[in-house]
Amino acid sequence: MRAALKAMLFVAFTLFGASPGTLSAADLPDAPAPRPGIAALAVSQSDLQALQLRLDSLKQQISLVHNYNQLEGPQDLVRTFMLDVDRLSASLLPLQTQLNAQLSVLGSAPLDAVATEQSDIAAQRTSLAEQKTKIDSTLKTLATLKQSAADLLTQIAGIRRNLLESELTLRTKSILSPGYWSPLLNPTADDRQRLSLFIEQAGDVLKAVWQPGERLFTTVLLLLALVIWTLGRRLAERGLTWLCIHRMPEGRLRRSSLALASVLATVLTAGFSLQLLFFVCTRQSPLTPMLTTFSQEFEKVVYACVLITALSRALLATQHPSWRLPAISDPVALALEPFPRLFAATLLVLMTIIQVANATGMGSDLVIAGRGVIALTVILIIIFLMVRTGKVRRQVVASGEATEGGTTFASLLYALTGLALLIALLSLLSGYISLARFITYELVWSFLIICGFYMLMQLAKDACEYLFSPRSPSGKALKQLLGIDDRRLDQIEVILSGVSRAGLLLLAAVTLVVGGIGTTLGQLVTNVFSMLGGGGLRKLNIIPSHLLNAVLALLIGVYLIRSLRRWLDNEFLPKTDMDPGMRASLSTLFANIGYALVILLTLSSLGVQWTNLAWIVSALSVGIGFGLQEIVKNFVSGLILLTERPVKVGDLISISGVEGDIRRINVRATEIQLSDRSIVIVPNSQLISQNLRNVTLGGSAQGVATLELTFPLDIDPEQVKDLLYDTYCEHETILDKPAPVVRFSKLTPEGITLTVTGYVGSPRIVSTTKSDLLFEILKRLGAAGIELAKPAPAV
Repeated sequence: MRAALKAMLFVAFTLFGASPGTLSAADLPDAPAPRPGIAALAVSQSDLQALQLRLDSLKQQISLVHNYNQLEGPQDLVRTFMLDVDRLSASLLPLQTQLNAQLSVLGSAPLDAVATEQSDIAAQRTSLAEQKTKIDSTLKTLATLKQSAADLLTQIAGIRRNLLESELTLRTKSILSPGYWSPLLNPTADDRQRLSLFIEQAGDVLKAVWQPGERLFTTVLLLLALVIWTLGRRLAERGLTWLCIHRMPEGRLRRSSLALASVLATVLTAGFSLQLLFFVCTRQSPLTPMLTTFSQEFEKVVYACVLITALSRALLATQHPSWRLPAISDPVALALEPFPRLFAATLLVLMTIIQVANATGMGSDLVIAGRGVIALTVILIIIFLMVRTGKVRRQVVASGEATEGGTTFASLLYALTGLALLIALLSLLSGYISLARFITYELVWSFLIICGFYMLMQLAKDACEYLFSPRSPSGKALKQLLGIDDRRLDQIEVILSGVSRAGLLLLAAVTLVVGGIGTTLGQLVTNVFSMLGGGGLRKLNIIPSHLLNAVLALLIGVYLIRSLRRWLDNEFLPKTDMDPGMRASLSTLFANIGYALVILLTLSSLGVQWTNLAWIVSALSVGIGFGLQEIVKNFVSGLILLTERPVKVGDLISISGVEGDIRRINVRATEIQLSDRSIVIVPNSQLISQNLRNVTLGGSAQGVATLELTFPLDIDPEQVKDLLYDTYCEHETILDKPAPVVRFSKLTPEGITLTVTGYVGSPRIVSTTKSDLLFEILKRLGAAGIELAKPAPAV
């Protein structure tokens, strides 16, 4: 803090021109010569030594760590150290720039300096050069310290990964073994001594805050914390609810805002209460290292439990069912209501006890036994919750009050939760206690992430729908400002809504991977930004054993691609001016590119580096040489069809004696639907390499309805010609231009052959039109007493 204050004061003096090395009116030749070497550095040598000692202390602290969770605190301290170094470096950069500018103004030293003015300038140049050398040296030292801290962060990540792997693969006694429970029922003397030391230090804190003269103030603070947590939370929730009801527009945006307001009121009041309690305990004297470690971990546990209750209350909304965001029936919501509070209270008690054991450094047997108790308790509560919820859902469906079908994602989530619980229970029975604890913690963390981001995604969607609605004030203002119609405004709304939800979904996936229960907000934000910034993807040492990450990347990627494709097909593309064929082509092309990216991301999650894919290319080249030519040729042809679009979905084509409508263009082949509704699958390469007749290309193709009729030789040709011509002209589907034509085609001993031709608007209605014309012509010929020629009898 002292160094940062010095840096800020120095920058202030520099900006106002008060630094000794600055050229000003006092530096004119008439003014006294400046004293060389008096520029005070913002970072002194003692500050650099303090930073080095601070970094060495962190390294020593990390070297003594023997628990995975104990590395979270030092990791945050190293990041804070790097931020402090960056701030100090930033405070020196303006002075470095200023000195460079002053030295460039003075120029290089002349070869002969004999004048008095030249001597003064030389002294000033020497002073400025000395200052610049010191600043350059200090910046170099700070850069070295930052690089050492960055290397330490990389080492911490490796240590955490190794500790996590060793903990997850560590096998101890099963929970069915009597020896497993002995450390809890009969702790060792060393563990009892450590617990007594913790109780003694906690008692000293209580005595300090409850000593005579402090009791009144302590009581007031404790009552204030209690009032904030109980009455203050209710008042804050009611106040935010009033704002949402009276300031938010009626509709879904108000409903999602009410859910967010409920969560914010609960979390903020809990945070204020917790800070008051911490102030009560530390206002007399700072906490001991043991109590400091416990307080930091206890704070994380409290926030996790508060989030569980806050998100559950906001999403279930049992008191106001109309405010409920997810599609949950009232009986199911009422059945779920007591479980979050029970779950949070149980976690708070059990995890607090475990944090006491971790802070005091109790034996590993006792800590592992405590982890097993937490894992078993969480498993039993979740199993009872799932059984209870399933029973109520079946009752609701049987009674016919509501339909609790659920979505595909909810069913998949339900199945994955059941599978995770089964694996955790088997781990407890087989002695892999840390693995079971890890799975249960990840379940709780996944619940927090899914619920929180579900609420944020609903809020983003509802906000976009309102802001860009043609009926809202903001939508009307945008229409007037941009000069766009309602259709374009709907397109903007759909695009922004889709982009925001996709971004939140990606952020949720990253948060699910980089975070965990007990992660602070600062740690979470830092991990997410480092992951999204690209450096994390390059520096993570992911190995093939990380199969879980690959499976998650594949499932989330496929779900995201399918969701975005449904959004394109059902929401965005229908609101554009594209024809159905172009829409289908774009949707298929997007899906193909998306699935390719998902496969590459899955390979990356498995540990396959982007630069080490030469063996895959070699294998593909060998495969292509031995029989994949046709597949690759059809794949490339499919891409050409989707981009150049010589044919598109909905075209009527004829190729190799097959005539029909294009139904779908896939990556390998194209589906052609014939007139009898059967499907012919044609490889894409044939559509590119062979002669193809596209009847509807250009959208203005006409059909030709031609009939050939043979009449006896004794008829009146003009009468028949007029009859045929009138029949064609009077038919509703025959076009006026080009006009129908009746031609004398053939004269034979059997009779006179007349050909009548007319044009219709589409080739698809030719057969129907010809059938109608034949019926009408036969009817009129019969009325006129004209017969068709009869075929000659066979000899």
